[in-house]
Amino acid sequence: MSKPAQDRVVVLASGNAGKLRELAGILAPLGVQLQSQARYQVPAVEENGLSFVENAIIKARAASSYSGHPAIADDSGLEVDFLDGAPGIRSARYSGDGDAANNAKLLAALAGCSEEQRSARFQCALVYMRHALDPMPVVCQASWEGRILEAPRGENGFGYDPLFYVPEHGCTSAELPAELKNRISHRARASALLLEALRQR
Repeated sequence: MSKPAQDRVVVLASGNAGKLRELAGILAPLGVQLQSQARYQVPAVEENGLSFVENAIIKARAASSYSGHPAIADDSGLEVDFLDGAPGIRSARYSGDGDAANNAKLLAALAGCSEEQRSARFQCALVYMRHALDPMPVVCQASWEGRILEAPRGENGFGYDPLFYVPEHGCTSAELPAELKNRISHRARASALLLEALRQR
């Protein structure tokens, strides 16, 4: 017997409409109904973990606790080798003043660096929790290798996308068509791993 529809509701620990559409499409084969945490008035939580995985768990636990449903959360960011992994888990708040300021701070930190010193990667941790006290959440991680340019290029994407050069495609993430980026990015790769893990469950 199939489960009732309400049992297939999964809450996304984000209010981002684009992220909701992207993950809803990926999880569609499972027959789940992915809903934004905004529907359940989930408050913002302090992301005080020391890793992407910890922060994703914090967000998923809050979404599940307030909604009463299973929850999915992601935490993503940029690691630059020359900067010992910074901006890392502080990627979104690196400068404290939004995307343009974050990019400017990153360029300043890498001023004078050679191409070889500009290696970087986007990281994504995706977490699925069956309930707020789930002792064994599903954790999926994926990365996307590239390097940081000396100046931004491209109009698509957000965050560090205009600076993140993808060697195999000869352009920045912000120059990639959205459809292609959504197949090859760190989040796309982590989402594919999550889909497989949930299928096995």
